[in-house]
Amino acid sequence: MNQSSSHLTSQFPWRCVRTQPKREHIAAGQLERLDGVEVFCPRIRFQRKTKRGKVWFEEALFPGYLFARFDVMESLRAVSSAVGVRGLVRFAGECAVVPTEMIDVLQNEAQETIVIEEPALKAGDEAVMTEGSMRGLRAVVTQVLSGGERVKVLMDLMGTAVEAEVPMEALEAA
Repeated sequence: MNQSSSHLTSQFPWRCVRTQPKREHIAAGQLERLDGVEVFCPRIRFQRKTKRGKVWFEEALFPGYLFARFDVMESLRAVSSAVGVRGLVRFAGECAVVPTEMIDVLQNEAQETIVIEEPALKAGDEAVMTEGSMRGLRAVVTQVLSGGERVKVLMDLMGTAVEAEVPMEALEAA
């Protein structure tokens, strides 16, 4: 949305728009094309272990929702019927209003995509070895060593409990 359109929409409250699952970015793109509609759809980027190794994923910070600011009297039908949109969040039949201050905080925090590192395993977590000769063996994390790159695990080898020190990256949460 251009600056003059953004200035025009600032007089209207933010609304919470429900989207189709995993289609927040499509709905946001469609709504941005509408005159007099300002859209905010914060995204989060995170890393997850897969069979191919660590892979980056990106998705909506609020799955199934985004925020839009527009004149309800003029644009409600166009917003509600946009591709990827399920409708607006309503309470007692009225379109819910999201406080501008809340959106301001989110926009300041999320100048771009929020990036979150994959959570590390902690003591007591069950895990599966993903590398080396112990691949597929279940273990329990007993201690995270300084730096968080290595952990001590307790494994059952032929009926005997064995403690070993392994790299964090060689484990996957069970």
